[in-house]
Amino acid sequence: MGVFKYEAEYTSVVAPARLFKAFVLDADNLIPKIAPQAVKSAEILEGDGGVGTIKKITFGEGSTYSYVKHRIDAIDSENFVYSYSVIEGAPDSIEKICYETKLVASGSGTVIKSTSEYHVKGDVEIKEEHVKAGKEKASHLFKVIEAYLLEHHDAYN
Repeated sequence: MGVFKYEAEYTSVVAPARLFKAFVLDADNLIPKIAPQAVKSAEILEGDGGVGTIKKITFGEGSTYSYVKHRIDAIDSENFVYSYSVIEGAPDSIEKICYETKLVASGSGTVIKSTSEYHVKGDVEIKEEHVKAGKEKASHLFKVIEAYLLEHHDAYN
């Protein structure tokens, strides 16, 4: 089994505390509402929403995959760090995918640092175009959330 690690950085004009509340703490409600083409629904299958919780994320029409299940590995609301692992719904060649997102204050905005670790079966390699497509989707989702927060000044304060 090999592990392929990828990192990405995005910037936002929204402060980290507000972005964390929207993007992490209330994502299950907010994202299907503002980006239903990306995420149709999110439901908790096990747990209380904290570490160890298993969620099923159902994607919008036209997505490559219909759903994934992920397990929350860490939520640090003070340091704005969130990590989770995709445990079902990834391609058969992948054992699991681990994601970590850190929101770091930068002036009045945020630098969003994202790390993805693909744990593959056998000697499978992850193609660069798949990584690029994933980064583009993540960047777009961050921008949709940012636009919502800029439009709704009182949300998530």
